[in-house]
Amino acid sequence: MNKNKITKALMLGLGLSFAATSFTAFAADVPEGTKLAAKQEFVKGNGSEVASIDPHKTQGVPESNVILDLLEGLVTQDADGNTIPGVAERWETTDNKTFTFYLRKDAKWSNGDPVTAHDFVYSFQRAVDPATASPYSWYLDMTTMLNASDIIAGKKDKSTLGVKAIDDTTFEVNLSSAVPYFVMMMAHTTMMPVHKATIEKFGDQWTKPENFVGNGAFVMSKWVVNERIEMTPNKNYWDNDKTVLTKVTYLPLENYVAEMNRFLAGEIDMTYELPNEHFKRLEKEYPESLTIKGDLCTYYYSLNTHKAPFDDVRVRQAVSYAIDRNVIAKFLLGKGEKPAYGLTPEIVAHFDPVLPPYAKLTQKERNTKAKALLEEAGYNASNPLKFSLLYNTSENHKKLAVAIASMWKKTLGGEVTLENQEWKTYLETKNQGDFQAARASWCGDYNEASTFTSLMEGSNTTGGVHYQSAEYDKLTEQATLSTSEEERQKLYYAQETLLAKDMPIIPIYQYVKARLLNPHVGGYFYNNAEDKNYSKNIYIKAD
Repeated sequence: MNKNKITKALMLGLGLSFAATSFTAFAADVPEGTKLAAKQEFVKGNGSEVASIDPHKTQGVPESNVILDLLEGLVTQDADGNTIPGVAERWETTDNKTFTFYLRKDAKWSNGDPVTAHDFVYSFQRAVDPATASPYSWYLDMTTMLNASDIIAGKKDKSTLGVKAIDDTTFEVNLSSAVPYFVMMMAHTTMMPVHKATIEKFGDQWTKPENFVGNGAFVMSKWVVNERIEMTPNKNYWDNDKTVLTKVTYLPLENYVAEMNRFLAGEIDMTYELPNEHFKRLEKEYPESLTIKGDLCTYYYSLNTHKAPFDDVRVRQAVSYAIDRNVIAKFLLGKGEKPAYGLTPEIVAHFDPVLPPYAKLTQKERNTKAKALLEEAGYNASNPLKFSLLYNTSENHKKLAVAIASMWKKTLGGEVTLENQEWKTYLETKNQGDFQAARASWCGDYNEASTFTSLMEGSNTTGGVHYQSAEYDKLTEQATLSTSEEERQKLYYAQETLLAKDMPIIPIYQYVKARLLNPHVGGYFYNNAEDKNYSKNIYIKAD
């Protein structure tokens, strides 16, 4: 994509008007002179078994990775994270409140049906419908889509959502407030369309390979739970001619050492993660396969502010201060991660926060302060602090939990019970609030600070449901209504300041994405901050 086209795509991603603008499609662009391997099959680790592949019933990264191959929304992203056309060839707005998307006429579902504006009306309404119980319904509320909030709350019918099919290929969205980055938000999996007739016929079974109908570059050919998901190209995809791969396989490998060994044995082309304890060896022995890049994610512990002992802000602050983030980032991880003292990572566009006061202290000073706070809250040698820490199955999560529990024991005398659950059970437990402290992480849904700060808003049912602050929610409302980027940034900083004071979460570190990648793999997006790597762009080079 040339510079002018990137500029236009970026401006449109910010919600600016560019009527009657045409684009060049972006798919697998194989450099001239590249020799392709005879076998175009791509095998990748995906961390965990997916909880679902229904875009309106998922919330995790493993699920998102799979859905990005099977479904396509109005827009997508290029190698540098710019917003570019997906099903929509172009779009326009004059006020950042009413957006009109013009769909490509050759967009089809995998069964041959045309993809229409009516599909997006149905899908957006389904996402906010309380009957769907989407864990991401709040996302549509954050767009300020007309009536989304009342529909989610059961006060209005889903038919009143601010979406309209002007005709088969013209889709209109109406917002209650101007949101200049609205188009950028449309690349998220929750905004993907689903095939109405298939869902009405099969209900919850529509995601089975034999029933599945999608509009993405690939279709499912096989799904063996806890073993693999296999995909083949969608012959009806509008840009299928540019798809190079003939097969994509996702493996749910929670043990990163086992995943690494399978990669080194030549069974996997790309890993989901790396085992931290093997990083130095891999860096030395396999530098050609080691890939490290910035990532739009923060690792943190969520504290249930409605349950003892974390209903006391002094206890929340104490356990946060007692964590030596420098030790974690430099020695336990050591791949380039940064200590985190806020929810929003520094890699977010236009975000340059001021560190909170406790972050400017030495660890010795923080420990002293933590002890004093805990004693003030009534905890001491005869009444030690006791709580459980929930984390999902992963050796990396376990090692961090053990290390941090040791810090709490040494500094505070805290007695911590570690509780491990598999991914789907862990999500259910956390969403129901049935925990005291829980490992968590958040990866941006779009490259703007609100994708992080909105997580802790009171109505957000994904991660912030256990933090209720009228002051914080008011800042969210003000930021949503503001059309000034400078003013929005100030409001985001104010939210981070409030989080540092109330401490409903403990930010621990800012991610980098470190994985093993076969040097024969081409088309990988090294500069995409959200790590959106679509298999339609991947190809395998010959030896």
